[in-house]
Amino acid sequence: MNRSITVAMPALALLLTGCRQDMHNQPRYKPLAGTDFFGDGRSARPMVEGTVARGHLRIDSALYTGKVGDQDVDVFPLPMNRADLLRGQERFNIYCSPCHSRLGDGNGIVVQRGFRQAASYHTERLIQAPVGHFFDVITNGYGAMPSYASRIEPEDRWRIAAYIRVLQLSQNARIEDVPPDQRGAIDQGPPTPPVLPGAAQ
Repeated sequence: MNRSITVAMPALALLLTGCRQDMHNQPRYKPLAGTDFFGDGRSARPMVEGTVARGHLRIDSALYTGKVGDQDVDVFPLPMNRADLLRGQERFNIYCSPCHSRLGDGNGIVVQRGFRQAASYHTERLIQAPVGHFFDVITNGYGAMPSYASRIEPEDRWRIAAYIRVLQLSQNARIEDVPPDQRGAIDQGPPTPPVLPGAAQ
């Protein structure tokens, strides 16, 4: 019996040292719990004034608001190239075309199924609107359209605005917009499709 106790005691001591609860039962506050430790009664401490989350220091107001002062900007605050326009087209087709359609005429599939009529980008008012207007509407919403700020990054909002300009140009282009040395190809019209062997004449 004494031998069994001698063997069991070290094992029991080892087991008990593994059961310490110091880290589990430490004094702490539950999130947003009250306290009398701080003068304002809050356990959660407010941010130090002027604190900015990493990656969110938004000094360029034109880039992040689409405005300078209270006026919509009329130039893009970042350079646009073909890759940006393709990205804008992709984002437009995902987020905007269900209401505005892929042509931007406001007759998307959601509208065809009874939702409120979306704006057409081909009205004179929106053709003349500064690009900052489109950025602002995507950011803050307009009428029945909700804000997309939480879903579309600022740079992609500018790419969508650039693609809207492409849509406007594609649907409202004039022959005068084509360089003179390229107008001949347009005047000739589309090429005649080849007749396939065995096709009905």
